[in-house]
Order: sequence, then structure tokens, then C-alpha cells
Amino acid sequence: MIIRLMAALTTLAFVAACDDIVVTSAPSGGPAPVVQDVPDELRTRGQSVRAFADVVQRVEPIAERECRSRTSGVNCDFKILVDDRANAPSNAFQTLDDNGRPILVFTLRLIDEARNADELAFVMGHEAAHHVRGHIARQRENAAAGAVIFGGLATLAGTDPEAAQRIGAQVGARTYSKDFELEADALGTVITARAGYDPVRGSQFFNRIPDPGDRFLGTHPPNAQRIETVRRTAAGL
Repeated sequence: MIIRLMAALTTLAFVAACDDIVVTSAPSGGPAPVVQDVPDELRTRGQSVRAFADVVQRVEPIAERECRSRTSGVNCDFKILVDDRANAPSNAFQTLDDNGRPILVFTLRLIDEARNADELAFVMGHEAAHHVRGHIARQRENAAAGAVIFGGLATLAGTDPEAAQRIGAQVGARTYSKDFELEADALGTVITARAGYDPVRGSQFFNRIPDPGDRFLGTHPPNAQRIETVRRTAAGL
């Protein structure tokens, strides 16, 4: 079911950030979440939340199926949370709880700003794909490697190794983040399409967010590259 996001968010683990774009759960193999599970206080927001509930009902079981078919020994029991804080910006992200269960979080502002169900489905598929592709673990590994390298160089140079390790961790975490986003766009396209939505139409969401361009150590690739990835993947389905 769709659950309101409480202060317990502070217990969530590492976040695979999708902060420039920028949830549900039934046990794996169990019944899909239904519209009736939307809390009454969210129902009053009207059509956007009802549309989101419909998307959850269709996308969540497909995301779990893709997760199970593409991974081994991974928790594929997605839990989807709605952050209903009035001041929360338009955002969606994937994280893990303390037991390794995948969490997908959507803010109400993002839900309200989506122009159609295809956009909501694509964002949901994209965030689920981060988990399927193991991006949180891979980002941690990159950060650890960066910290070791920079710390070693600082020691040789006679400078502060702890400060260098912090910088190295940041650099390492960002090194492949653009690749991770494109991987999530591609698999998110598959999930979106198999749930019965149009991923190309859904990717038009990128046209309404700031374009990060191709900045050195930026966390996200250019919007045009992301849209092209979706088009190419969808054409191959």
C-alpha cells in the first residue's frame, strides 16, 4: 500500500540521489496494491494522487518481477512512500531501509506536477531500476575506492589525509553517477513499457527540469542524452 512518509526517514540508509527530477508495497508474489489503500488525507488532493495510486498498482508488480528475474539474493519487495510535507520539493529517490528493503519515495509536489500517468510511471520505473542495478552498493564501492586513493596521495604529499579521504569519497561517488542514471533510464523504460505505459511520453518530464549539461563530476547526464536513451531502448523492445 501507499504509506505516508514520517520522520522515520532519518533511519533510511544511503540514498541514490535523483534530486534533479527529480511508492506501495505488497510482498513479492502477493497482491498488487490498490487505490483504496491511499490514506484519506491524501485522497482529498484529488486526481493527481488517484492517478499515482493507479500507476503504483500497475508498475510495482512489474518492477518486482524484473528485479527477481535480473538479480539473485536481492530483496525485491519494494515499499513506496509518499512524502506529504508541504515544503518538500519536487523529488523522487530510491534508498534502502536498515534491513535492505528497497524504498521508493515520491513527494506530493512531484506527483502534482506530473502531466500524465506515463511520467509518473517512468519516474517510478527509473527509481526501481536503481535498486535492480545495485547502484547504491556500487556507489558505496566507488566512494570507498576514491577515499583510499586520495588518502594515499595525501599521505605521500604530507597533507591532511582525512580531508583528502572525504574529497576522494565524493569524487569516487560521482565518477560513474551519470552512467548509473542512464542505466536506470534504460531499465526504467523497460519497466514502464511492460507496465503498459509509454516511456517516451513519460521521459518528456526531462524537458521541464533544469538541464545539468555535461558538467565535470556532475551527478546527472544532459537531459537530451537521457531522452535519447529512452527512445533507443523503447525502439528495441
